[in-house]
Amino acid sequence: MTLLVDSHCHLDFPSLAEDLDGVMARAAAAGIGAMVTICTRVDRFAGILEIAERFDNVYCSVGLHPHDAAAEPELTAERLIELSRHEKVVGIGETGLDFHYDQSPRDVQATQFRRHIAAARDTGLPLIVHSRAADEEMIAILREEAEKGIFPGVMHCFSSGTALARAAVEIGFYISFSGILTFKKADEVRDVALEVPLDRLLVETDAPYLSPVPHRGKDNEPAFVAHTAAKLAEMRGLSRAEVAALTSENFRRLFKKAASTESA
Repeated sequence: MTLLVDSHCHLDFPSLAEDLDGVMARAAAAGIGAMVTICTRVDRFAGILEIAERFDNVYCSVGLHPHDAAAEPELTAERLIELSRHEKVVGIGETGLDFHYDQSPRDVQATQFRRHIAAARDTGLPLIVHSRAADEEMIAILREEAEKGIFPGVMHCFSSGTALARAAVEIGFYISFSGILTFKKADEVRDVALEVPLDRLLVETDAPYLSPVPHRGKDNEPAFVAHTAAKLAEMRGLSRAEVAALTSENFRRLFKKAASTESA
């Protein structure tokens, strides 16, 4: 059986961290293999790394969420590069733009986003991008930065428009879908998921947020990525095994450092 990968979760967040052994056991029972637990504050990176070091099948990223961009204004690309050298760090982020909540000034978000891009370009590690209510600005920055030199990446928890998805795929990015894919009113997201090339698809939970049907209203956890994968299989006319195989292969192609650790 091909195991699924939860390419984006937050195992350090309290609702998961308080029952981490149970979370991991349920993930294994649901056929979930590797997971990437995502850094949202560099000043909390040590705790995230500790979780990744504890479990062979858990990897992590290093980065600063756009909500918190103003909380660590002195963070540099060089610092991200330094921290990314650990064998368990397989991505840069999450970073990006969130103009829905505007919890950090937009110019500060953009500055930090570009610093993360520089780190991804330097290290070759994939950029993990959060984008909300900022499609035009996101497209502009991605295209401008791509002209300076390529960098790998993924648009995580995709909930934006078709134009952003197409622009991201054009520069070589992957598109990751969460439990939103199962939501009743998520037709636009499903339309995007039908269009994304099969070799650019990933699945994730963004746990503990966005639990898929039939777990809405509960805290999300990696085991539930199976429901998102099942919905994707139904939509694309594939078997669940085929979706598990293709999304796992896509993960290994993008997160090369994780794949090399697996085979070591």
